[in-house]
Amino acid sequence: MRDRDRRERLLLGLSAPLLAIVTALAITSAVLAMTGDNPFRAFQVMADYGSKSDSQVWIINKAIPYYLAAAAVAIGFRMNLFNIGVDGQYRVAAFFAAVVGGALSLPGFVQIPVILLTAMVCGAIWAGIAGYLKATRGVSEVITTIMLNFIGGSLIAYFLQEGRLAERDENIIHTTDIPDSSWFFEFPTTPHPVHGSILIAVAVGIAYWFVLGRTRFGFDLRAVGRSEPAAEASGVSVKRTVVTAMLLSGAVAGLVGMPTLLNESGNYGNDFPEGIGFTGIAIALLGRNHPIGMGLAALLWGFLERTGTQLEFEGFDQEIVGVMQGVIVLSVVVAYELVRRWGIKRQQRQVGEQLAARAAGDGRNGPNDPAEVSA
Repeated sequence: MRDRDRRERLLLGLSAPLLAIVTALAITSAVLAMTGDNPFRAFQVMADYGSKSDSQVWIINKAIPYYLAAAAVAIGFRMNLFNIGVDGQYRVAAFFAAVVGGALSLPGFVQIPVILLTAMVCGAIWAGIAGYLKATRGVSEVITTIMLNFIGGSLIAYFLQEGRLAERDENIIHTTDIPDSSWFFEFPTTPHPVHGSILIAVAVGIAYWFVLGRTRFGFDLRAVGRSEPAAEASGVSVKRTVVTAMLLSGAVAGLVGMPTLLNESGNYGNDFPEGIGFTGIAIALLGRNHPIGMGLAALLWGFLERTGTQLEFEGFDQEIVGVMQGVIVLSVVVAYELVRRWGIKRQQRQVGEQLAARAAGDGRNGPNDPAEVSA
């Protein structure tokens, strides 16, 4: 029975992504065909360009902040908290981490941890505001995190000016450059190096898996997400769990901008990337909040962005990549929901069959059984 249960779980686990992939390919092919393009040629162009070594390095480097953003979002998702403010949290964290990094001149092995810790603390504080309001006043975290995104953007715009916490370099205004010793190392791959900040993403993924899946806090967090009254009745402090989850989510969100700061720009300027937090929501949904699934989803997202530029050169509409990304996310969400419902119905049917078989057995061996009466 256990072997059969394992096979059924494996079948359910594989059927959902396969169904999503087939559905996404079918819908995308239909869209391309309706616009007069050859879908097979488009897929061939993407496969050829994405398999090049420079594209592979670009995809990996691009996936690092995407994965961190997805992990930050997924921490809230695991207890039905919708941290929509990852975008604001990582930008505020990256800005003040860049200010601190530019103001200090310490050895790299000291200054890099200081920069990372500053980013995590700033992100945690910014997310903790929403967690505190949720726990004490019942204010929706969706509303507060969205508002904090705008407040964070305004705060950065106020300080990111000459004479305050920034300086001008031609047409770009940015914070003081961090020392060369504070840059994160890189792996010497060809033709371009892979950012060493990939180790941060790996460490976050392992911590995410362990804390949420192998500790009492992770169990309490999931319990609150399933049923707050039941968790409260079992001795779990719902308010403390909400605040702690938002603090952890914000701390991870604070690391999202570190690959850019420590491996690419060396400062925070008005050209610092935005919108990664919202991309993280899609990747968390695509990866089903699983550490490995989110990693694969981040790589897929980077692959689509990289190969999408080549599609434009080949004469395809530039919006087709956005269509692909949206279709994939929707396909995954719908496919997993369909498989989940099918699995529930199958379990209910199996339980009904077992109960019917047990009732039939009790009827045959009951006190009115002819064999027992004759005996």
